[in-house]
Amino acid sequence: MSAPDTKKTPLAEVHEDLGATVTEFAGYLMPLRYGSETAEHQAVRTSAGLFDLSHMGEIFVTGTQAGAALDHALIGHLSALAVGRARYTMICDPQGGVLDDLIVYRLAAETFLVVANASNAALVHSELVKRSDGFEGATVDDRSDAYALVAVQGPKAQAILSKLTDAPVADLKYYAGLPGAVAGIDALIARTGYTGEDGFELFVPASDAVTVWEALTEAGGDELRPCGLSARDTLRLEAGMPLYGNELTTATTPYDAGLGRTIKFDKGDFVGRAALAALADETPERTLIGLVAKGRRVPRHGYEIVGSDGTPCGVVTSGAPSPTLGKPIAMGYIDAGHTEDTDLYVDIRGKNEPVDKVALPFYRRTP
Repeated sequence: MSAPDTKKTPLAEVHEDLGATVTEFAGYLMPLRYGSETAEHQAVRTSAGLFDLSHMGEIFVTGTQAGAALDHALIGHLSALAVGRARYTMICDPQGGVLDDLIVYRLAAETFLVVANASNAALVHSELVKRSDGFEGATVDDRSDAYALVAVQGPKAQAILSKLTDAPVADLKYYAGLPGAVAGIDALIARTGYTGEDGFELFVPASDAVTVWEALTEAGGDELRPCGLSARDTLRLEAGMPLYGNELTTATTPYDAGLGRTIKFDKGDFVGRAALAALADETPERTLIGLVAKGRRVPRHGYEIVGSDGTPCGVVTSGAPSPTLGKPIAMGYIDAGHTEDTDLYVDIRGKNEPVDKVALPFYRRTP
């Protein structure tokens, strides 16, 4: 039974009509799958998939000092972001731990959209309010309930979306966005995603979410399949994309996850700078790696990684059967002393199962 305060997205009735299996996730009732999660996964790799991401947080930072406030609050250099472009970044605590990973869009010279994970949206909003104190020309406004977010992902996403908009989506670069009408609804059209495929994320008024979803469904026909959280997770895992709560937590730094490049020290001071600067020239205590199981048993979140000497040397953060590779795959953190260890195992319910250590991502789409 769901908690009394569990929220629904504007597309909840659509998911119910489609017969989705629904689960509680980050305080929302969300579609887990509509039928076969493997078929949904493969649809995104070969054609296109349609996702409801309306649980994500949309926080606007506006004003003459909006860019400066975000430079202080986040580890990226957002004031240098060009209008119409987006950037992956993080908000860290003073110790350098990751509070959330974010995508920030610069919609206008003095208007930024910060997209936070659903489970952290309230925290990110609170921190942005606190960290913008002293920047009189910056206002932070959480408009998460006003927006729905729909994603169409896959090699046929552009062709499907082009049927519904006159916006020049074919020319839109990766990690860029532009305003445009989709099925007659005003939207922010962004060429971003979390699947490893080409695709678009559409920010639309919550009241128009059903109209946009149904228009995409009709335009896509047999080439577009609704997809739930299960497919989204295996897609992002194959693409080697971190998930907050798994690969990223307050106990990890951007360096641990191999994302030190997202820290921009040359922009000046920011929350977490001193702690992260102290780690900049150090070898991380642990490193995020990819694992491919040699057998059929699946390494799952929380399972121990075991070194060639038989001692635990890390932990699996995400694991699942890979529909594309046809093998179980996982990501996990391994201690610095074992990064050269080539004979690794994962303790799966008391038995050490052999795994191959591989470079991330597991899957990279053909341009």
